[in-house]
Amino acid sequence: MSSIFGKLVLESPHLKSTVKLPVFLYGTAWKKEATTELVYQALSNGFTAVDTAAQPKHYREDLVAAGVSKAIKEGKVRRADLYLQTKFTSIHGQDPDRLPYDPQSPVPDQVNASVISSLNNFDFGATLGEDDTVGPYIDTLVLHSPMPTIAETLEVWHTLEQYVPREIHNLGISNCNLFTLMDLHERANIKPAVVQNRFYADTKFDIGVRKFCQEKGIIYQAFWTLSANPGLTRSPEVQQLANKLGVSPQAALYCLVLGLENVVILNGTTSLVNMRDDWEAIGKAEAYAEANPASWNEVNTAFRRRIGQVTGG
Repeated sequence: MSSIFGKLVLESPHLKSTVKLPVFLYGTAWKKEATTELVYQALSNGFTAVDTAAQPKHYREDLVAAGVSKAIKEGKVRRADLYLQTKFTSIHGQDPDRLPYDPQSPVPDQVNASVISSLNNFDFGATLGEDDTVGPYIDTLVLHSPMPTIAETLEVWHTLEQYVPREIHNLGISNCNLFTLMDLHERANIKPAVVQNRFYADTKFDIGVRKFCQEKGIIYQAFWTLSANPGLTRSPEVQQLANKLGVSPQAALYCLVLGLENVVILNGTTSLVNMRDDWEAIGKAEAYAEANPASWNEVNTAFRRRIGQVTGG
């Protein structure tokens, strides 16, 4: 399999076994009461990784767990083959009427309460047939946004580090600029394994962040890839690849973003057709890149220029 479209290995020297990320994570924001069924359908149609958050304002982590549990019970997936990612969200990003912790408690206590609530949601002991001695765990816990100061960010991070590697296998950060990421990476004991950011023009498509991630073995998770980039979807490079592969422009854009390398994408489609078609597009792009490397490199280079990224950078 082409390395561009294969699973990426997380940099996790503290773990005995490797953790890998597929090209798509199923995104569960704003799914509300439909979350359980959509997660179940995603896991039944090619997805093996799910992203959520302990943030009732935008996510239903409990219903994500219910969808996973249903898929495990029906033999669609095994917990050992899944990648489940959730987040700690500070008070600033929470609905004050729906919190997974006491907002009056010290920040470390808020972090602990949030992690415990997530672990309780991801306790599949009753449904695990293959090994019910494995306690609940989170593949990656992401700090949803940096705290107001680096000192506060590090306070949260060091609290999370205490759960690694048993209850939490990896740590990550979201909505993070390059300077905060560099500072965190320098000071953290457990280095961030993933960065989850908006992929859009306002941040120059995170060229600097993605370069740092590649240098440090951090996997970049792109979100808002379609909704924030209608212009890219209509671009000549995307249209050209869509025509060559016989896929939708949206799926072609996914393929070209993945072609930037060291990138995975949050895909939150609610359409079963799109779930299948997006994975099929990845297979088509993989086959095309292997059979036509010069043509693939040409369209990839043009796409990088389109987003302002120097070829190979």
